[in-house]
Amino acid sequence: MRQSKVGNLMTPDVVSVRPATPFKEVTRLLAEHDISGLPVVDDDDKVLGVISESDLMLRQAAVPAGPAPPRRRERRPWWYGGRRDETPERVAARTAGGLMSRPAIVVHAADSVAEAARTMARHRVERLPVVDEEERLVGIVTRRDLLQVFLRPDSDIRREVVADVVVGTMWLTPDTLDVHVLDGVVTLRGQLELRSEIPVLLRLTQQIDGVVSVVDGLTYRVDDSRPVRPPEQTLLGLADQ
Repeated sequence: MRQSKVGNLMTPDVVSVRPATPFKEVTRLLAEHDISGLPVVDDDDKVLGVISESDLMLRQAAVPAGPAPPRRRERRPWWYGGRRDETPERVAARTAGGLMSRPAIVVHAADSVAEAARTMARHRVERLPVVDEEERLVGIVTRRDLLQVFLRPDSDIRREVVADVVVGTMWLTPDTLDVHVLDGVVTLRGQLELRSEIPVLLRLTQQIDGVVSVVDGLTYRVDDSRPVRPPEQTLLGLADQ
């Protein structure tokens, strides 16, 4: 089965900065390239952290406002504590090294799209620097990049399910099962020999690029999930009483 790798979807031309890059230069790069964040790397292109528009806004938010009409003080909930990264050092930072979020959350070019998506969801980020085997920056991948796998035509998905899963892995003939794909949703119907084969087939189908979900319409001939009770044996040497 073919699973897209991060290296196939990433953007290889990455806009990055060094820790000593001034605040204003970081802002200019974000605007010039129409991006909302970029990695901070050292002299060996190792990723040290990531700086985003939110990081830059910390400094802007610290600028004192002009006189305002008096108003009743806002009461905040007991659980409000502000952003964890609103430290005096970060607010006063003038370079990328002081403003960046660290440690950097990265993925490897050889990681699967599913692994990258899980990393994004777990850390609640919209982009991930991509590194090679030596941990050097080679690209960047965004949520939009990962969603490209769901643009595969239904016909391509069906062809891969039949060829790689039904025939190539399960060793069944192509006409054993009815495979129907509509808008990325795969419906499987037919009868398998063993009940234990059903979850395997469903899992392999779900792993194919572009599959949104899998509908189980499968049946089985033999239920091998129940332990088989061994037949009672007559003890040798004992006569029937």
